[in-house]
Amino acid sequence: MRSDLIEKALAALQQGCTLLYPTDTIWGVGCDACRFEAVEKIYALKERDHSKSMLVLANEDMLSPTIPSTARELLLQSQRPTTVIIDHALLSLPLAENLFAKDGSIGVRVPRFDFCETLLARLGHPIVSTSANLSGKPSPRFYEEIAQEVKDRVDLALPNDPSFIHNPTGSSRIVKMENNGEIVVLRN
Repeated sequence: MRSDLIEKALAALQQGCTLLYPTDTIWGVGCDACRFEAVEKIYALKERDHSKSMLVLANEDMLSPTIPSTARELLLQSQRPTTVIIDHALLSLPLAENLFAKDGSIGVRVPRFDFCETLLARLGHPIVSTSANLSGKPSPRFYEEIAQEVKDRVDLALPNDPSFIHNPTGSSRIVKMENNGEIVVLRN
C-alpha cells in the first residue's frame, strides 16, 4: 500500500473533501462522516435523495461498548463484509446528522482491507462509504466500471493503483438490528 495515497486521502478527508476510493467490497465515494457539509456534497454528487441514508466504515476501536453483542459479533466476526443497521445512539460517535435514516438508524461496516483500515486509524473516526455511482446506476466493482462523471465530481479520485489489488466481493450483506434485538437480513 502506498503511503502517499494514504496521505492524500487523509488530507482530503480532513479538509472536508469527497473521495473516490477502494473498499473491501466495491469502489466507493466517501467523506469524513462527522462533517455535515461533506456529507451533503456526497448526496449532491450522487444525485441521491436524502431519504436514502448512507453507511459508515468504522474500526473496532470506534464501536461503542453499548453496541449489542450480536451486532458487534456480526461486524467483527463475519466471514464476508457485513453492514449492520443499528440505532445511531448505540454508536456514541459524533456523526453528521444528515447520515441517519428517518428512524435514527445508520449502517456500519468494519472493513478488512488494508487501505481502509489504515485510513480509519489515521483519521480517528468513521468514513462515509457509498457506491461510486450516480443514484440508480449499477455499482462498480472495478475501477474501470466507474463512470467518468463520478470521477469528475469527487474532490479527490484515487487512481487505480496496483497496491489496491483486492478481491472485491460486490456489495456487502446488510442486516438490521431491530429494537427488540432481532436480526433481519435485508440483503444477502
